[in-house]
Amino acid sequence: MLAQKNLIQAADAVDQALAWHDGDHRATIQTLLEDCAHLQAELAVASACLSKGFTRGWRPQAERQEG
Repeated sequence: MLAQKNLIQAADAVDQALAWHDGDHRATIQTLLEDCAHLQAELAVASACLSKGFTRGWRPQAERQEG
């Protein structure tokens, strides 16, 4: 049931992103890729500022882990 709810929410988010770009799929994808690149850059800065003691050895990863 939770998985179905998450799929519905994801579909709503996709519809909203497409509506923001007036249905232009390429513009939607381009914006999402630019947002992803920006967030990866922000994560790199944040990672450089975090001490290992603060995070108990955990470090965020810029790339999504499969599995």
